[in-house]
Amino acid sequence: MAVIARRISAEEDGTTVRHILRSKLHFSAHAVSRLAHSGTQGIRVNGTPVHTPFVLRAGDLLEVETRDQRPPRTAIQPGNWPLPVIWEDEHLLVADKPAGMTAHASNLLPDTPTVAGALAWTRGADFIFHPVNRLDKGTTGLMVIAKSGYVHDLLRRQLHTEAFQREYRALCVGCPPQNRGAVDAPIGRTAGSLVGRSVLPGGAPAVSHYEVLAKGDGLCLLRLLPETGRTHQLRVHMAYAGCPLAGDWLYGREDPELIARPALHSFALSLNHPVTGQQLRLTAPLPEDMRRVLRERFPAGAFPEE
Repeated sequence: MAVIARRISAEEDGTTVRHILRSKLHFSAHAVSRLAHSGTQGIRVNGTPVHTPFVLRAGDLLEVETRDQRPPRTAIQPGNWPLPVIWEDEHLLVADKPAGMTAHASNLLPDTPTVAGALAWTRGADFIFHPVNRLDKGTTGLMVIAKSGYVHDLLRRQLHTEAFQREYRALCVGCPPQNRGAVDAPIGRTAGSLVGRSVLPGGAPAVSHYEVLAKGDGLCLLRLLPETGRTHQLRVHMAYAGCPLAGDWLYGREDPELIARPALHSFALSLNHPVTGQQLRLTAPLPEDMRRVLRERFPAGAFPEE
């Protein structure tokens, strides 16, 4: 069971458990309310269960369980689908998601492998699944999963800040006009489409930074850094820049002989661990389908071995 522990300082003497939970440990009001109504099993001071109004003294050791108090609303169907986990502790894990896998089950794609189901298969059906950075079905690479609503909330506050940086690799048809730059264009729902997004004047602000890493035979390999996190942002922005992702059936041209999915990979991420403060820097190598395109369509030595 994951536990947050804090030694009460002299400056915090006389404060309540509720105050420390809200102002120092950054539990949401909803999470504090859940703890308050779950009895005293989740909060201990010096090993003794207490309630949230309990008054703390300097030197006290406050321990709080971060487990979710309620099971997920919808039962997760376990599935024996490969999902490499490249980093993990009691609070969160980072998986290297393969192509063809969605985060959750969908009524539109009922038979599709899911990250939630793969983790339920290896961790048990009661595993609590809180995806932090969601990836499209076709997108591969690093995906962060929190093991409690508390840690999920802390990580969501970091997302799209300097404390949580994401870096992608993309194969595009054509190249941007400059070798380095940014696409700053608002994104909204495409009229008449269930899933499509477009650059629209009234859309939500969206910024994507890019750098050309290599060129070959009408394609380019890009380094992409999203400053915001709109649905399909990188796919929409690259199409808007005149270089849609290879294999992108929605915003470019479907080309299964080249690659059978939008050629986008969550390559690297850095984040501050919200509980321990550890700085994590993780990478996931390009998947084989993207490496094959690079071998076949780019000059030898034209792209960095990552």
